Amino acid sequence: MLAGWFMLKSFAEGTKLEGTASTCSAPKTTGSANKNTGSASNTTGRPCIRSAGTGAHRAVADAGIAVAAYLLAWAWLGTAALTDPALWCLALVAGAAVIVRAAGSVLGRNPRFSTPADRVTLGRAVVVACCAALTAGGLFAGAGVSGLVVPLGTAAFLLDAADGRVARLTGWATAEGSRLDSDTDAALVLVLSCAAAGVFGPWPLGIGLMYYAFLAAAWFRPSLKRPLPSSTLRKLIGAIQPAALLTALLPGVPAGPGAVLLCLSLGLLVYSFGRDVVELERLRGTVPAAAVPAAAAASGEESAELRRLAGRGPGRTRG
Repeated sequence: MLAGWFMLKSFAEGTKLEGTASTCSAPKTTGSANKNTGSASNTTGRPCIRSAGTGAHRAVADAGIAVAAYLLAWAWLGTAALTDPALWCLALVAGAAVIVRAAGSVLGRNPRFSTPADRVTLGRAVVVACCAALTAGGLFAGAGVSGLVVPLGTAAFLLDAADGRVARLTGWATAEGSRLDSDTDAALVLVLSCAAAGVFGPWPLGIGLMYYAFLAAAWFRPSLKRPLPSSTLRKLIGAIQPAALLTALLPGVPAGPGAVLLCLSLGLLVYSFGRDVVELERLRGTVPAAAVPAAAAASGEESAELRRLAGRGPGRTRG
């Protein structure tokens, strides 16, 4: 329900932004007016931002609503799932770690802005945070996986396709939004891995920790921070991870087949990350540090245009 509300709000906000885009100040463009909306298009094909202040206020409001939505949802779910106040608070903190990271991703932008697609992702982060709280509460209490983890995790998994579609429909695809989406995906996989660890033992945690291990390795190996070209295989393997975890956690699935499914999923993930590491190391010796793939450069240019239109002067792409 909360994620659905965020989605409806994002569509309404995106329509409003497109309707007011023609009143923004923007440099002359070589493009033509949008025939469907009757509004002028800027150089990136997205609606203009009226001011940096407006974007910042919207970002703060969206982040605050997401955090408040999680607190309200857990106040209801937690009361029904846990009776021990100490466990309730521990579970609250586990879910808060997810939603605070998502909200912080939006608030940490320079300048601050929030897009319709970001609101869908924040709504999905609320669902993932509830999954994290329920999983942590069940593990701390020794009661196993809550029966709500699978349906909530499935909802968050299915909503993953919504934010990208909203971004394309409203013309607000940004590199920052892509990072927020990736972080939310990784949080969902980590939460489901923790739930699977309560059933199959600690080894499924490797599925959820792989992404964070890669990020940690990038601090010591800067070449791993380079953007990679888009890969259908990488996306497919990424989608398999939550699907496999949710399937293994379904009530009635035998432990043997569930473990085999998770083993295969982990093997594919190791292959995918290993393949990317090899590719990044190969690029380290052949591609200058300033060079980026065309897709990443396009995203960076869009983000730079957002910063410029927000009144902050020429923007820089984030390297």
